[in-house]
Amino acid sequence: MELRCPHGLVPLTWVFLQLLISHAPPADAAGCVLDFSKYPYTPAGECVGVNDSKVRAWGSIETTRCCENALVTLSQALASRANWTSQIFLTREDWEGCDHAFHPEPAVSISSCGFSDLYGGSTRCSSLDLASLRQNNTYHYSDAVGRCSQITAPAFERECRGCIDGLLEMRNGIIKQLEVEGNNTEEAVCGVAVIVAVAASGIWDSRWVHGLYSCLPALNTEEQAISKVRYIVPKALLATGAATIGLILVIALIKYVTMKPDKPIEGKVISTWSGLYRFSKSEIQKAINHGNQKVPLGSGSAGSVYQGVLPSGQLVAIKHIYKGAMSDSFIREVEEHSRIRHPNLVCLFGCCIEGGEKYLVYEYCSNGNLAHNLLRSDNVLPWDKRVKILRDCALALRFLHYYPDGCIVHRDIKLTNILLTEKMDPKLSDFGLARMIGMDETKVFTEVRGTIGYMDPEYMTNAKLTCASDIYSFGIVALQLLSGRKVIELNIDARDILTKKARDVAQKKRALEDFVDPRLDGIVNLVDFDSILQVAVLSVASSSKGRPSSDDLFSELDRIWKDTLASMPPRERSERNSSSVQHPESLEVLEV
Repeated sequence: MELRCPHGLVPLTWVFLQLLISHAPPADAAGCVLDFSKYPYTPAGECVGVNDSKVRAWGSIETTRCCENALVTLSQALASRANWTSQIFLTREDWEGCDHAFHPEPAVSISSCGFSDLYGGSTRCSSLDLASLRQNNTYHYSDAVGRCSQITAPAFERECRGCIDGLLEMRNGIIKQLEVEGNNTEEAVCGVAVIVAVAASGIWDSRWVHGLYSCLPALNTEEQAISKVRYIVPKALLATGAATIGLILVIALIKYVTMKPDKPIEGKVISTWSGLYRFSKSEIQKAINHGNQKVPLGSGSAGSVYQGVLPSGQLVAIKHIYKGAMSDSFIREVEEHSRIRHPNLVCLFGCCIEGGEKYLVYEYCSNGNLAHNLLRSDNVLPWDKRVKILRDCALALRFLHYYPDGCIVHRDIKLTNILLTEKMDPKLSDFGLARMIGMDETKVFTEVRGTIGYMDPEYMTNAKLTCASDIYSFGIVALQLLSGRKVIELNIDARDILTKKARDVAQKKRALEDFVDPRLDGIVNLVDFDSILQVAVLSVASSSKGRPSSDDLFSELDRIWKDTLASMPPRERSERNSSSVQHPESLEVLEV
């Protein structure tokens, strides 16, 4: 069993290289700008003999069953090209240039299948390009890509359903944004645009593409069944009566069942937590005791974390929740993780609830947490990696704070909750304290939770939680990365000393060099250092009203990261992008 998180975006240089290598029109489509070599057309059995049964492919494209494979092939070619040009649809001239028969079926072509109007400029949706679609629909796009990246054979039905929901939510969001509700043509074109955009995110991975497209027929509706509706009205009325009686019986049964105490069903998938694998306790024990050796990764007040090995050989991190730990924290962590997917958030693969025991199974981050990497005596975390870590964490924070359903406040951002992959990519972890609130909402809690030293003073004083509470914690992390000081056991006194010194330096009362981590040995861009210091000082403002938003935070750190890359020699820049830091020789206890 191989568990995967959603794909990130492939580096553009790699995409360019692949396209340059393979971009050549197929022999049977001379003059067509699309490249079908990666995903060639596959003849369909529905085209053998006479079969003109109508279907709404992907729920909106009126065509025949014989033409479904042609639509798949065309969309895959458009997805490949979109990564190169950013255009989702071709111009009318280029589209007509591809209107050739699909060998070996002469009756299958763009025009004969009813796809003639799927060109750029024919509708408002067809005018969308890949870059603007991703930018203007960031969260629906990320959500759809995340859901459609999880399609695997063991849980195909559940994962496919999640993918379909993600695609429809993204399509409906675009339709509403463009104000074209109720227009069937726009709905059809927007549906194709969404599928092409999502497919483009992983088009280089044939296994990923196969998983996505094997799911799309779930969107189909039979056209013939729609046209025969007048013949089935009596049957429908009879069925409605039977359904009503059945519904009454079901409601009575539900009331009877819910009066009894809840009992967890062992070994079953929890449908509420979409996309998660339900491990049995025996699977968990085998993974933890692989090779008859337990490898502890850390422990804390909520539980212990162990390294696990799945039957496929894949490494995972397994969190065993203490029986005395609060159950709402476990439920909250599963609920939050099951709905959100982002390259800079630790991926939750599954859970186990059996025999009174609770486990969470996460992706394994081999380089430990950020605190221990800052403390390592054998290897200094270089300046450019510190900038990249801050930039990526800000990106994850922006994703959480602008989540479509409301701002997700992490509530426990700190160095030990930022894990690092083999390539030193950061991932926020531990959602046990996370809460969802409205974007501009303030929520009051009866109990203040978090980590002393990182907690927002406003939140500590009046228990009022806002999105700005995470900004404060992030600011403390940024100051620690800049100074390299007090990376563990940061109490309130140490925090106040750190923030006061940072303000003095930011206001030019002290030299900038006084705040630079001495272990960097002067290998730091002081202009960028000062820029990060200024935004970090704003982030730790005593009043939440003076702090930047996560969007502003990311924009500034992204600019600084681009400056950092631009200042590197070409060879070093390439090495920084591709190299990975060696694993620590020993990982100290990680906080849970």
